[in-house]
Amino acid sequence: MGTNDYDSGRLNLPFVGIPTFGKRPYHPDWDSIDADVAVLGAPFDFGTQFRPGARFGPRAVREASTLFSFGHGGAYDHEDDVTYLGPEVRIVDLGDADIVHTDTERSHANIRTGVRAMLDAGAFPVVIGGDHSVNIPCIDAFQGHGDIHVLQIDAHLDFVDERHGVRAGHGNPMRRAAEKPYVTGLTQLGIRNVSSTAREGYADARRMGSDILSVRQVRQMGTAKVIERIPPGARVYVTLDIDAFCPSIAPGTGTPSHGGFLYYDVLELLQALARRNEVVGIDLVEVAPDYDHSGSTAILAAQVLLNFLGFVFHARGAAS
Repeated sequence: MGTNDYDSGRLNLPFVGIPTFGKRPYHPDWDSIDADVAVLGAPFDFGTQFRPGARFGPRAVREASTLFSFGHGGAYDHEDDVTYLGPEVRIVDLGDADIVHTDTERSHANIRTGVRAMLDAGAFPVVIGGDHSVNIPCIDAFQGHGDIHVLQIDAHLDFVDERHGVRAGHGNPMRRAAEKPYVTGLTQLGIRNVSSTAREGYADARRMGSDILSVRQVRQMGTAKVIERIPPGARVYVTLDIDAFCPSIAPGTGTPSHGGFLYYDVLELLQALARRNEVVGIDLVEVAPDYDHSGSTAILAAQVLLNFLGFVFHARGAAS
């Protein structure tokens, strides 16, 4: 049964049924995607440098997303006076990319295949990680699909070139993105305090086109001014590390960093972005549910994703 079975006699409560993302249809055939949004799990965490466990992120976020499965023709927001994600927005869950244990290259290739299938089908890609290295195959998949600007929301810069020969771990993805000729720039928000990237990494990032702001700088500047720093007309891909949020509300992650964003800090950035720029995809990474037995980190991740999708498709409808 689908998400709009209210009139068919089924109540379809969140704890009933198979927990696909938002209780949307499961579509395992990547060669026949016909949807506005496609969701792919990337349960890969071999790129971590500290606590593992993000391989269970996609499963936890899907489970949490059932809380927001609605079933009443969308989600009405009384502040915006908008019903978001109505039945006109077709969302499917593609399942997970196959992960080959200890094999980063093959696992990343499988993720890349999934994202390319979404893009080739004209679907908006949503990838749930997994550690932040899964962003590397996501960005790789955009080759041939036009220029993009990357908006990263994160505690860490993730701009390490290589460390002991490692170039595809969760400290490398923004460096790998900046090297792509079709990535025209990066906006990196929330970067703070003790970091995994050394001073020269920050210099390299700025030299290669990055605009870097901390949580405090974002708050001082304000949402509108921050988003206005993104080039007008840029097509924007969003990569959201859950450790961008303060661990007081998102403890379920491998590398928590205090002083992070709160919910509306990020939600308002994403809404302003969707209103101003064309958004072409998102990955949300580093949810490691075993460090948060309340489940609130996964609920936060699901809530952000669904609200963001609502903003993106409402903006697309308003522009058409």
